[in-house]
Amino acid sequence: MAQLPNAQELAVYTLAIQHPITRTWVPDVERLRRLAENHELDVLLAVDTDIAARRATRFAPHLPSEALLNRWVEVSDDLCAMMSIRFEGEDAEKPFVDSTPLSRAVTHADLSVLASVAQESFARLRPRYLRLWSAESPGYFAECAPDKRFVAAKIEALSQGSITVPSALALRPASSVANYDHARHAYDAMRNLHPEHAGQASLQSEEDLRESAESGMLFEVLIDGRWAGYVSAICNSDSLGLPGYVVQELILAPEHRGRGYGPHLTTLLARSLPESESVLVGTIHANNRGAMQAALSAGRVDVGGWFQVAIPSTSTGSESLSRREIAPF
Repeated sequence: MAQLPNAQELAVYTLAIQHPITRTWVPDVERLRRLAENHELDVLLAVDTDIAARRATRFAPHLPSEALLNRWVEVSDDLCAMMSIRFEGEDAEKPFVDSTPLSRAVTHADLSVLASVAQESFARLRPRYLRLWSAESPGYFAECAPDKRFVAAKIEALSQGSITVPSALALRPASSVANYDHARHAYDAMRNLHPEHAGQASLQSEEDLRESAESGMLFEVLIDGRWAGYVSAICNSDSLGLPGYVVQELILAPEHRGRGYGPHLTTLLARSLPESESVLVGTIHANNRGAMQAALSAGRVDVGGWFQVAIPSTSTGSESLSRREIAPF
């Protein structure tokens, strides 16, 4: 393995490969500080055998703890990568390798060698695919499987909006999750209509939404004064090193879909958040075209995302994401 960099060095690498527009939103010095805080965990997971032992007990009790340590590996003369074993939805039967911290932006020519290195690094765990980050547009790595994309914008710009919000549509702070069953039915209806969405979006837990309500970040969608969905956010300190909020939930009841309300929900959420100088970030699977179109129409920008590279002699899969958006129309 190559010499392990420190968190600050990883932050410099990560900032250099971010989407150019995001470099105009936050001063580099602040973003580097945030990214370094994020990467402290990557470094820790490369050296802390106690954490590795706990992970081995949970996911691979037949292997020594060292098998689950992160690895900083030299891929080529000018490329090093942090290889980390992950598990979809915390399922030990669905391992994959994440290689988000890279010493430079990934190119087409790097894919096969990165996949081979991932296989060699974690062969005993039989990873299904390699997940990589790029600021390139969706489809740039057409030979790879899509994953989630990050769509973001300054809250101030989203609040102003470029279209008029329908008078019938409003958000109201939610004091409880009394309508959680209705939200679950909305997801069930979407899965029945579009089965492929089951692997792209899922409802946040009732406990998570309750915590959002307690912090004033859960909002009920009202149409003509009646409940029609949920929108929520959480304070963000680690998403791409951008300060602000992450969209936690965005769901509209089936009977209100198809009316063009989707983009307006982002506008109303932005107007409801207290820090207008911050950034709103959301994650949407690249194949969830409805949710992506709604986000882009509201003024959010696709600033990059992950994609999956098949690992030799294994099958690929789709990651179960913790925070997603489902098409709100």
